[in-house]
Amino acid sequence: MADPSTYRPKTSDIPTDPGVYRFIDEDDRVIYVGKAKNLRQRLVSYFQDVAYLHPRTAQMVTSASRVEWVVLSTEVEALTLEYQWIKEFDPRFNVMYRDDKSYPYLAVTTAETYPRAMITRNAHRRGNRYFGPYTQVWAIRHTLDSLLHTFPVRTCSPGVFRQAERSGRPCLLGYIDKCSAPCVGRISVEDHRELALELCSFLDGDTGRHIRAREKDMKEAAAALDFERAARLRDDVEALTRVVEQNAVVLPDRTDVDVFGLVADELEASVQVFHVRGGRVRGQRGWVTERVENLDDAGLMTALLLQVYGEQGENRLLRGSRDLPAGQARSVDDRTHTPTTAIPREIIVPVLPDDAEALLAWLEERRGARINLHLAQRGDKRRLAETVHENARQALARAKIKRSGDITQRAKALEDLRDGLGMETAPLRIECFDVSHTQGTHQVASMVVFEDGMPRKSDYRHFIIRGDNGEGARDDTAAMAEVLRRRLARVVEGSRDVDEDAVSGAIDPDTGRVKKFAYRPHLIVVDGGLPQVNAAQTVVDELGVDVAVIGLAKRLEEVWVPGEDFPVIFPRSSAALHLLQHVRDESHRFAISHHRKRRSKAMTRSQLDAIPGLGPAKQKGLLDRFGTVAAMKTATVEDLATAPGIGSAFAQRIYDHFHPSEEDGTDSTR
Repeated sequence: MADPSTYRPKTSDIPTDPGVYRFIDEDDRVIYVGKAKNLRQRLVSYFQDVAYLHPRTAQMVTSASRVEWVVLSTEVEALTLEYQWIKEFDPRFNVMYRDDKSYPYLAVTTAETYPRAMITRNAHRRGNRYFGPYTQVWAIRHTLDSLLHTFPVRTCSPGVFRQAERSGRPCLLGYIDKCSAPCVGRISVEDHRELALELCSFLDGDTGRHIRAREKDMKEAAAALDFERAARLRDDVEALTRVVEQNAVVLPDRTDVDVFGLVADELEASVQVFHVRGGRVRGQRGWVTERVENLDDAGLMTALLLQVYGEQGENRLLRGSRDLPAGQARSVDDRTHTPTTAIPREIIVPVLPDDAEALLAWLEERRGARINLHLAQRGDKRRLAETVHENARQALARAKIKRSGDITQRAKALEDLRDGLGMETAPLRIECFDVSHTQGTHQVASMVVFEDGMPRKSDYRHFIIRGDNGEGARDDTAAMAEVLRRRLARVVEGSRDVDEDAVSGAIDPDTGRVKKFAYRPHLIVVDGGLPQVNAAQTVVDELGVDVAVIGLAKRLEEVWVPGEDFPVIFPRSSAALHLLQHVRDESHRFAISHHRKRRSKAMTRSQLDAIPGLGPAKQKGLLDRFGTVAAMKTATVEDLATAPGIGSAFAQRIYDHFHPSEEDGTDSTR
């Protein structure tokens, strides 16, 4: 591990111009590429005391052995060179939205004399049209099979085509009308090419024109009493309509727009993009990547846009992550091999990227026209952006669940926890606690349980924070201490009646089984830093329970241990850190959901709840009859008795509640 001071350039030698820089390790590998408006200001920030750097940045500068830079005249040139260097050197400390899978495409070989439709995973060839990508081959086969009835272009290989030419007989597809059989001269070269171009036009999204044309021909054939042709055209219209109906209109103005969603935590980032063309979602792609680079959301968005709108035809860039029916795929231009609608006139992002002006100029230069790069504020586009954001959030959650569901990863995570925390055995039962409230009101806490690295939801618990006076705790630290005291008291209670060599939990006399809430955890995780950890350890010591306590702070995902001045730093790629983060996020979600329910219930409580015997059904009857509580207060006993389910005696009780006697001295408006 190198000392950054050994290769730090003189400050006076670093120019103040815009440019691109790269850090190189001792094996001459480029490990990081970045750009800056002011090279001197940016590079000097890397050579401060390593202790003050972000952990990821510190790891990068200590892995490098030298730094080089190139001065450029504009920020747009710097942006272009940064993208080219990242593409060329593949630096390990740059965020890369990448997928190792090879996705299949639907290709139309328009460069051939007789174009054919085929499924391919190979690199795009000049002159062909490509649609996709798809994640499953069967999805393309289903799409192609549906369209061959309407657009019967050839799908056979060159060998089969030549054999049919020599024999003068078409293949089976020619006999069942799924191929126009150009091999035997049933269709001319020009007409077959026109048929292939119509297929490409439909896949590009021009669906309405083809459906309307066939509907018109169908009506003309029916009027001419050519019912056989009319029936074939009817079937074509139904097939094309089914394909189109699989994708509903999301933007009524038929605009072309790419909508991005981004959800990130300290370790990973999840991105989704919907490609909307003509108001319909024509494609959807998603990525989940590790945050190897110290970037905020704006920086992540810059890296994403650079790669998505770079040379998209290259195999190294991400492929799509969802099967889409025909008419929803993106096509590839014959000359550039990039999607013909790759950069639309409007791009909606969840957060404006770094150097937005330079990035916008770079995008407009590539598109050759103006682009509107903005955040969605209202209306249909705002709702669509929220949908994309939810897709990104769920993708990140699925990635975490998939990782936790891997038994090998779970075992490794538990072993890493044991080694990192210096525990004698792996923590097979982990309990995490989190406190939630609104400015000190409606305080609640959650307890989530993970056993063998997996959530055990049947053991989840909620707590209502009471405090010393029954109105809640003074602060989060006091609330955490109260929750842990109530939780661990069950362990202490059960340990008095159970042999230590058996199991640490109380026995239910009715079932003869150990009570779930009495199990002793091996590790307690609290959401917070050193103050919360010390408060938790005080309770553990007070009750004399043998259990390890740690805290997970959100800022840098550092792990705090009681009595230690410095946190334990797990590697970013550590399975243990991913497990702790999953546990913490689950406890936070569980606490928030309970807090919202409690707060909502408190906000909807009415003065009617204070009347004994007045349940929800009778309250509804009163509100249906009078509309408001204020109207009930002015009503007489006779009027109240007219409400459904309210008799004269109950009406008197309600009246007395709203009109207390003078001797009572209470305020009826409370």
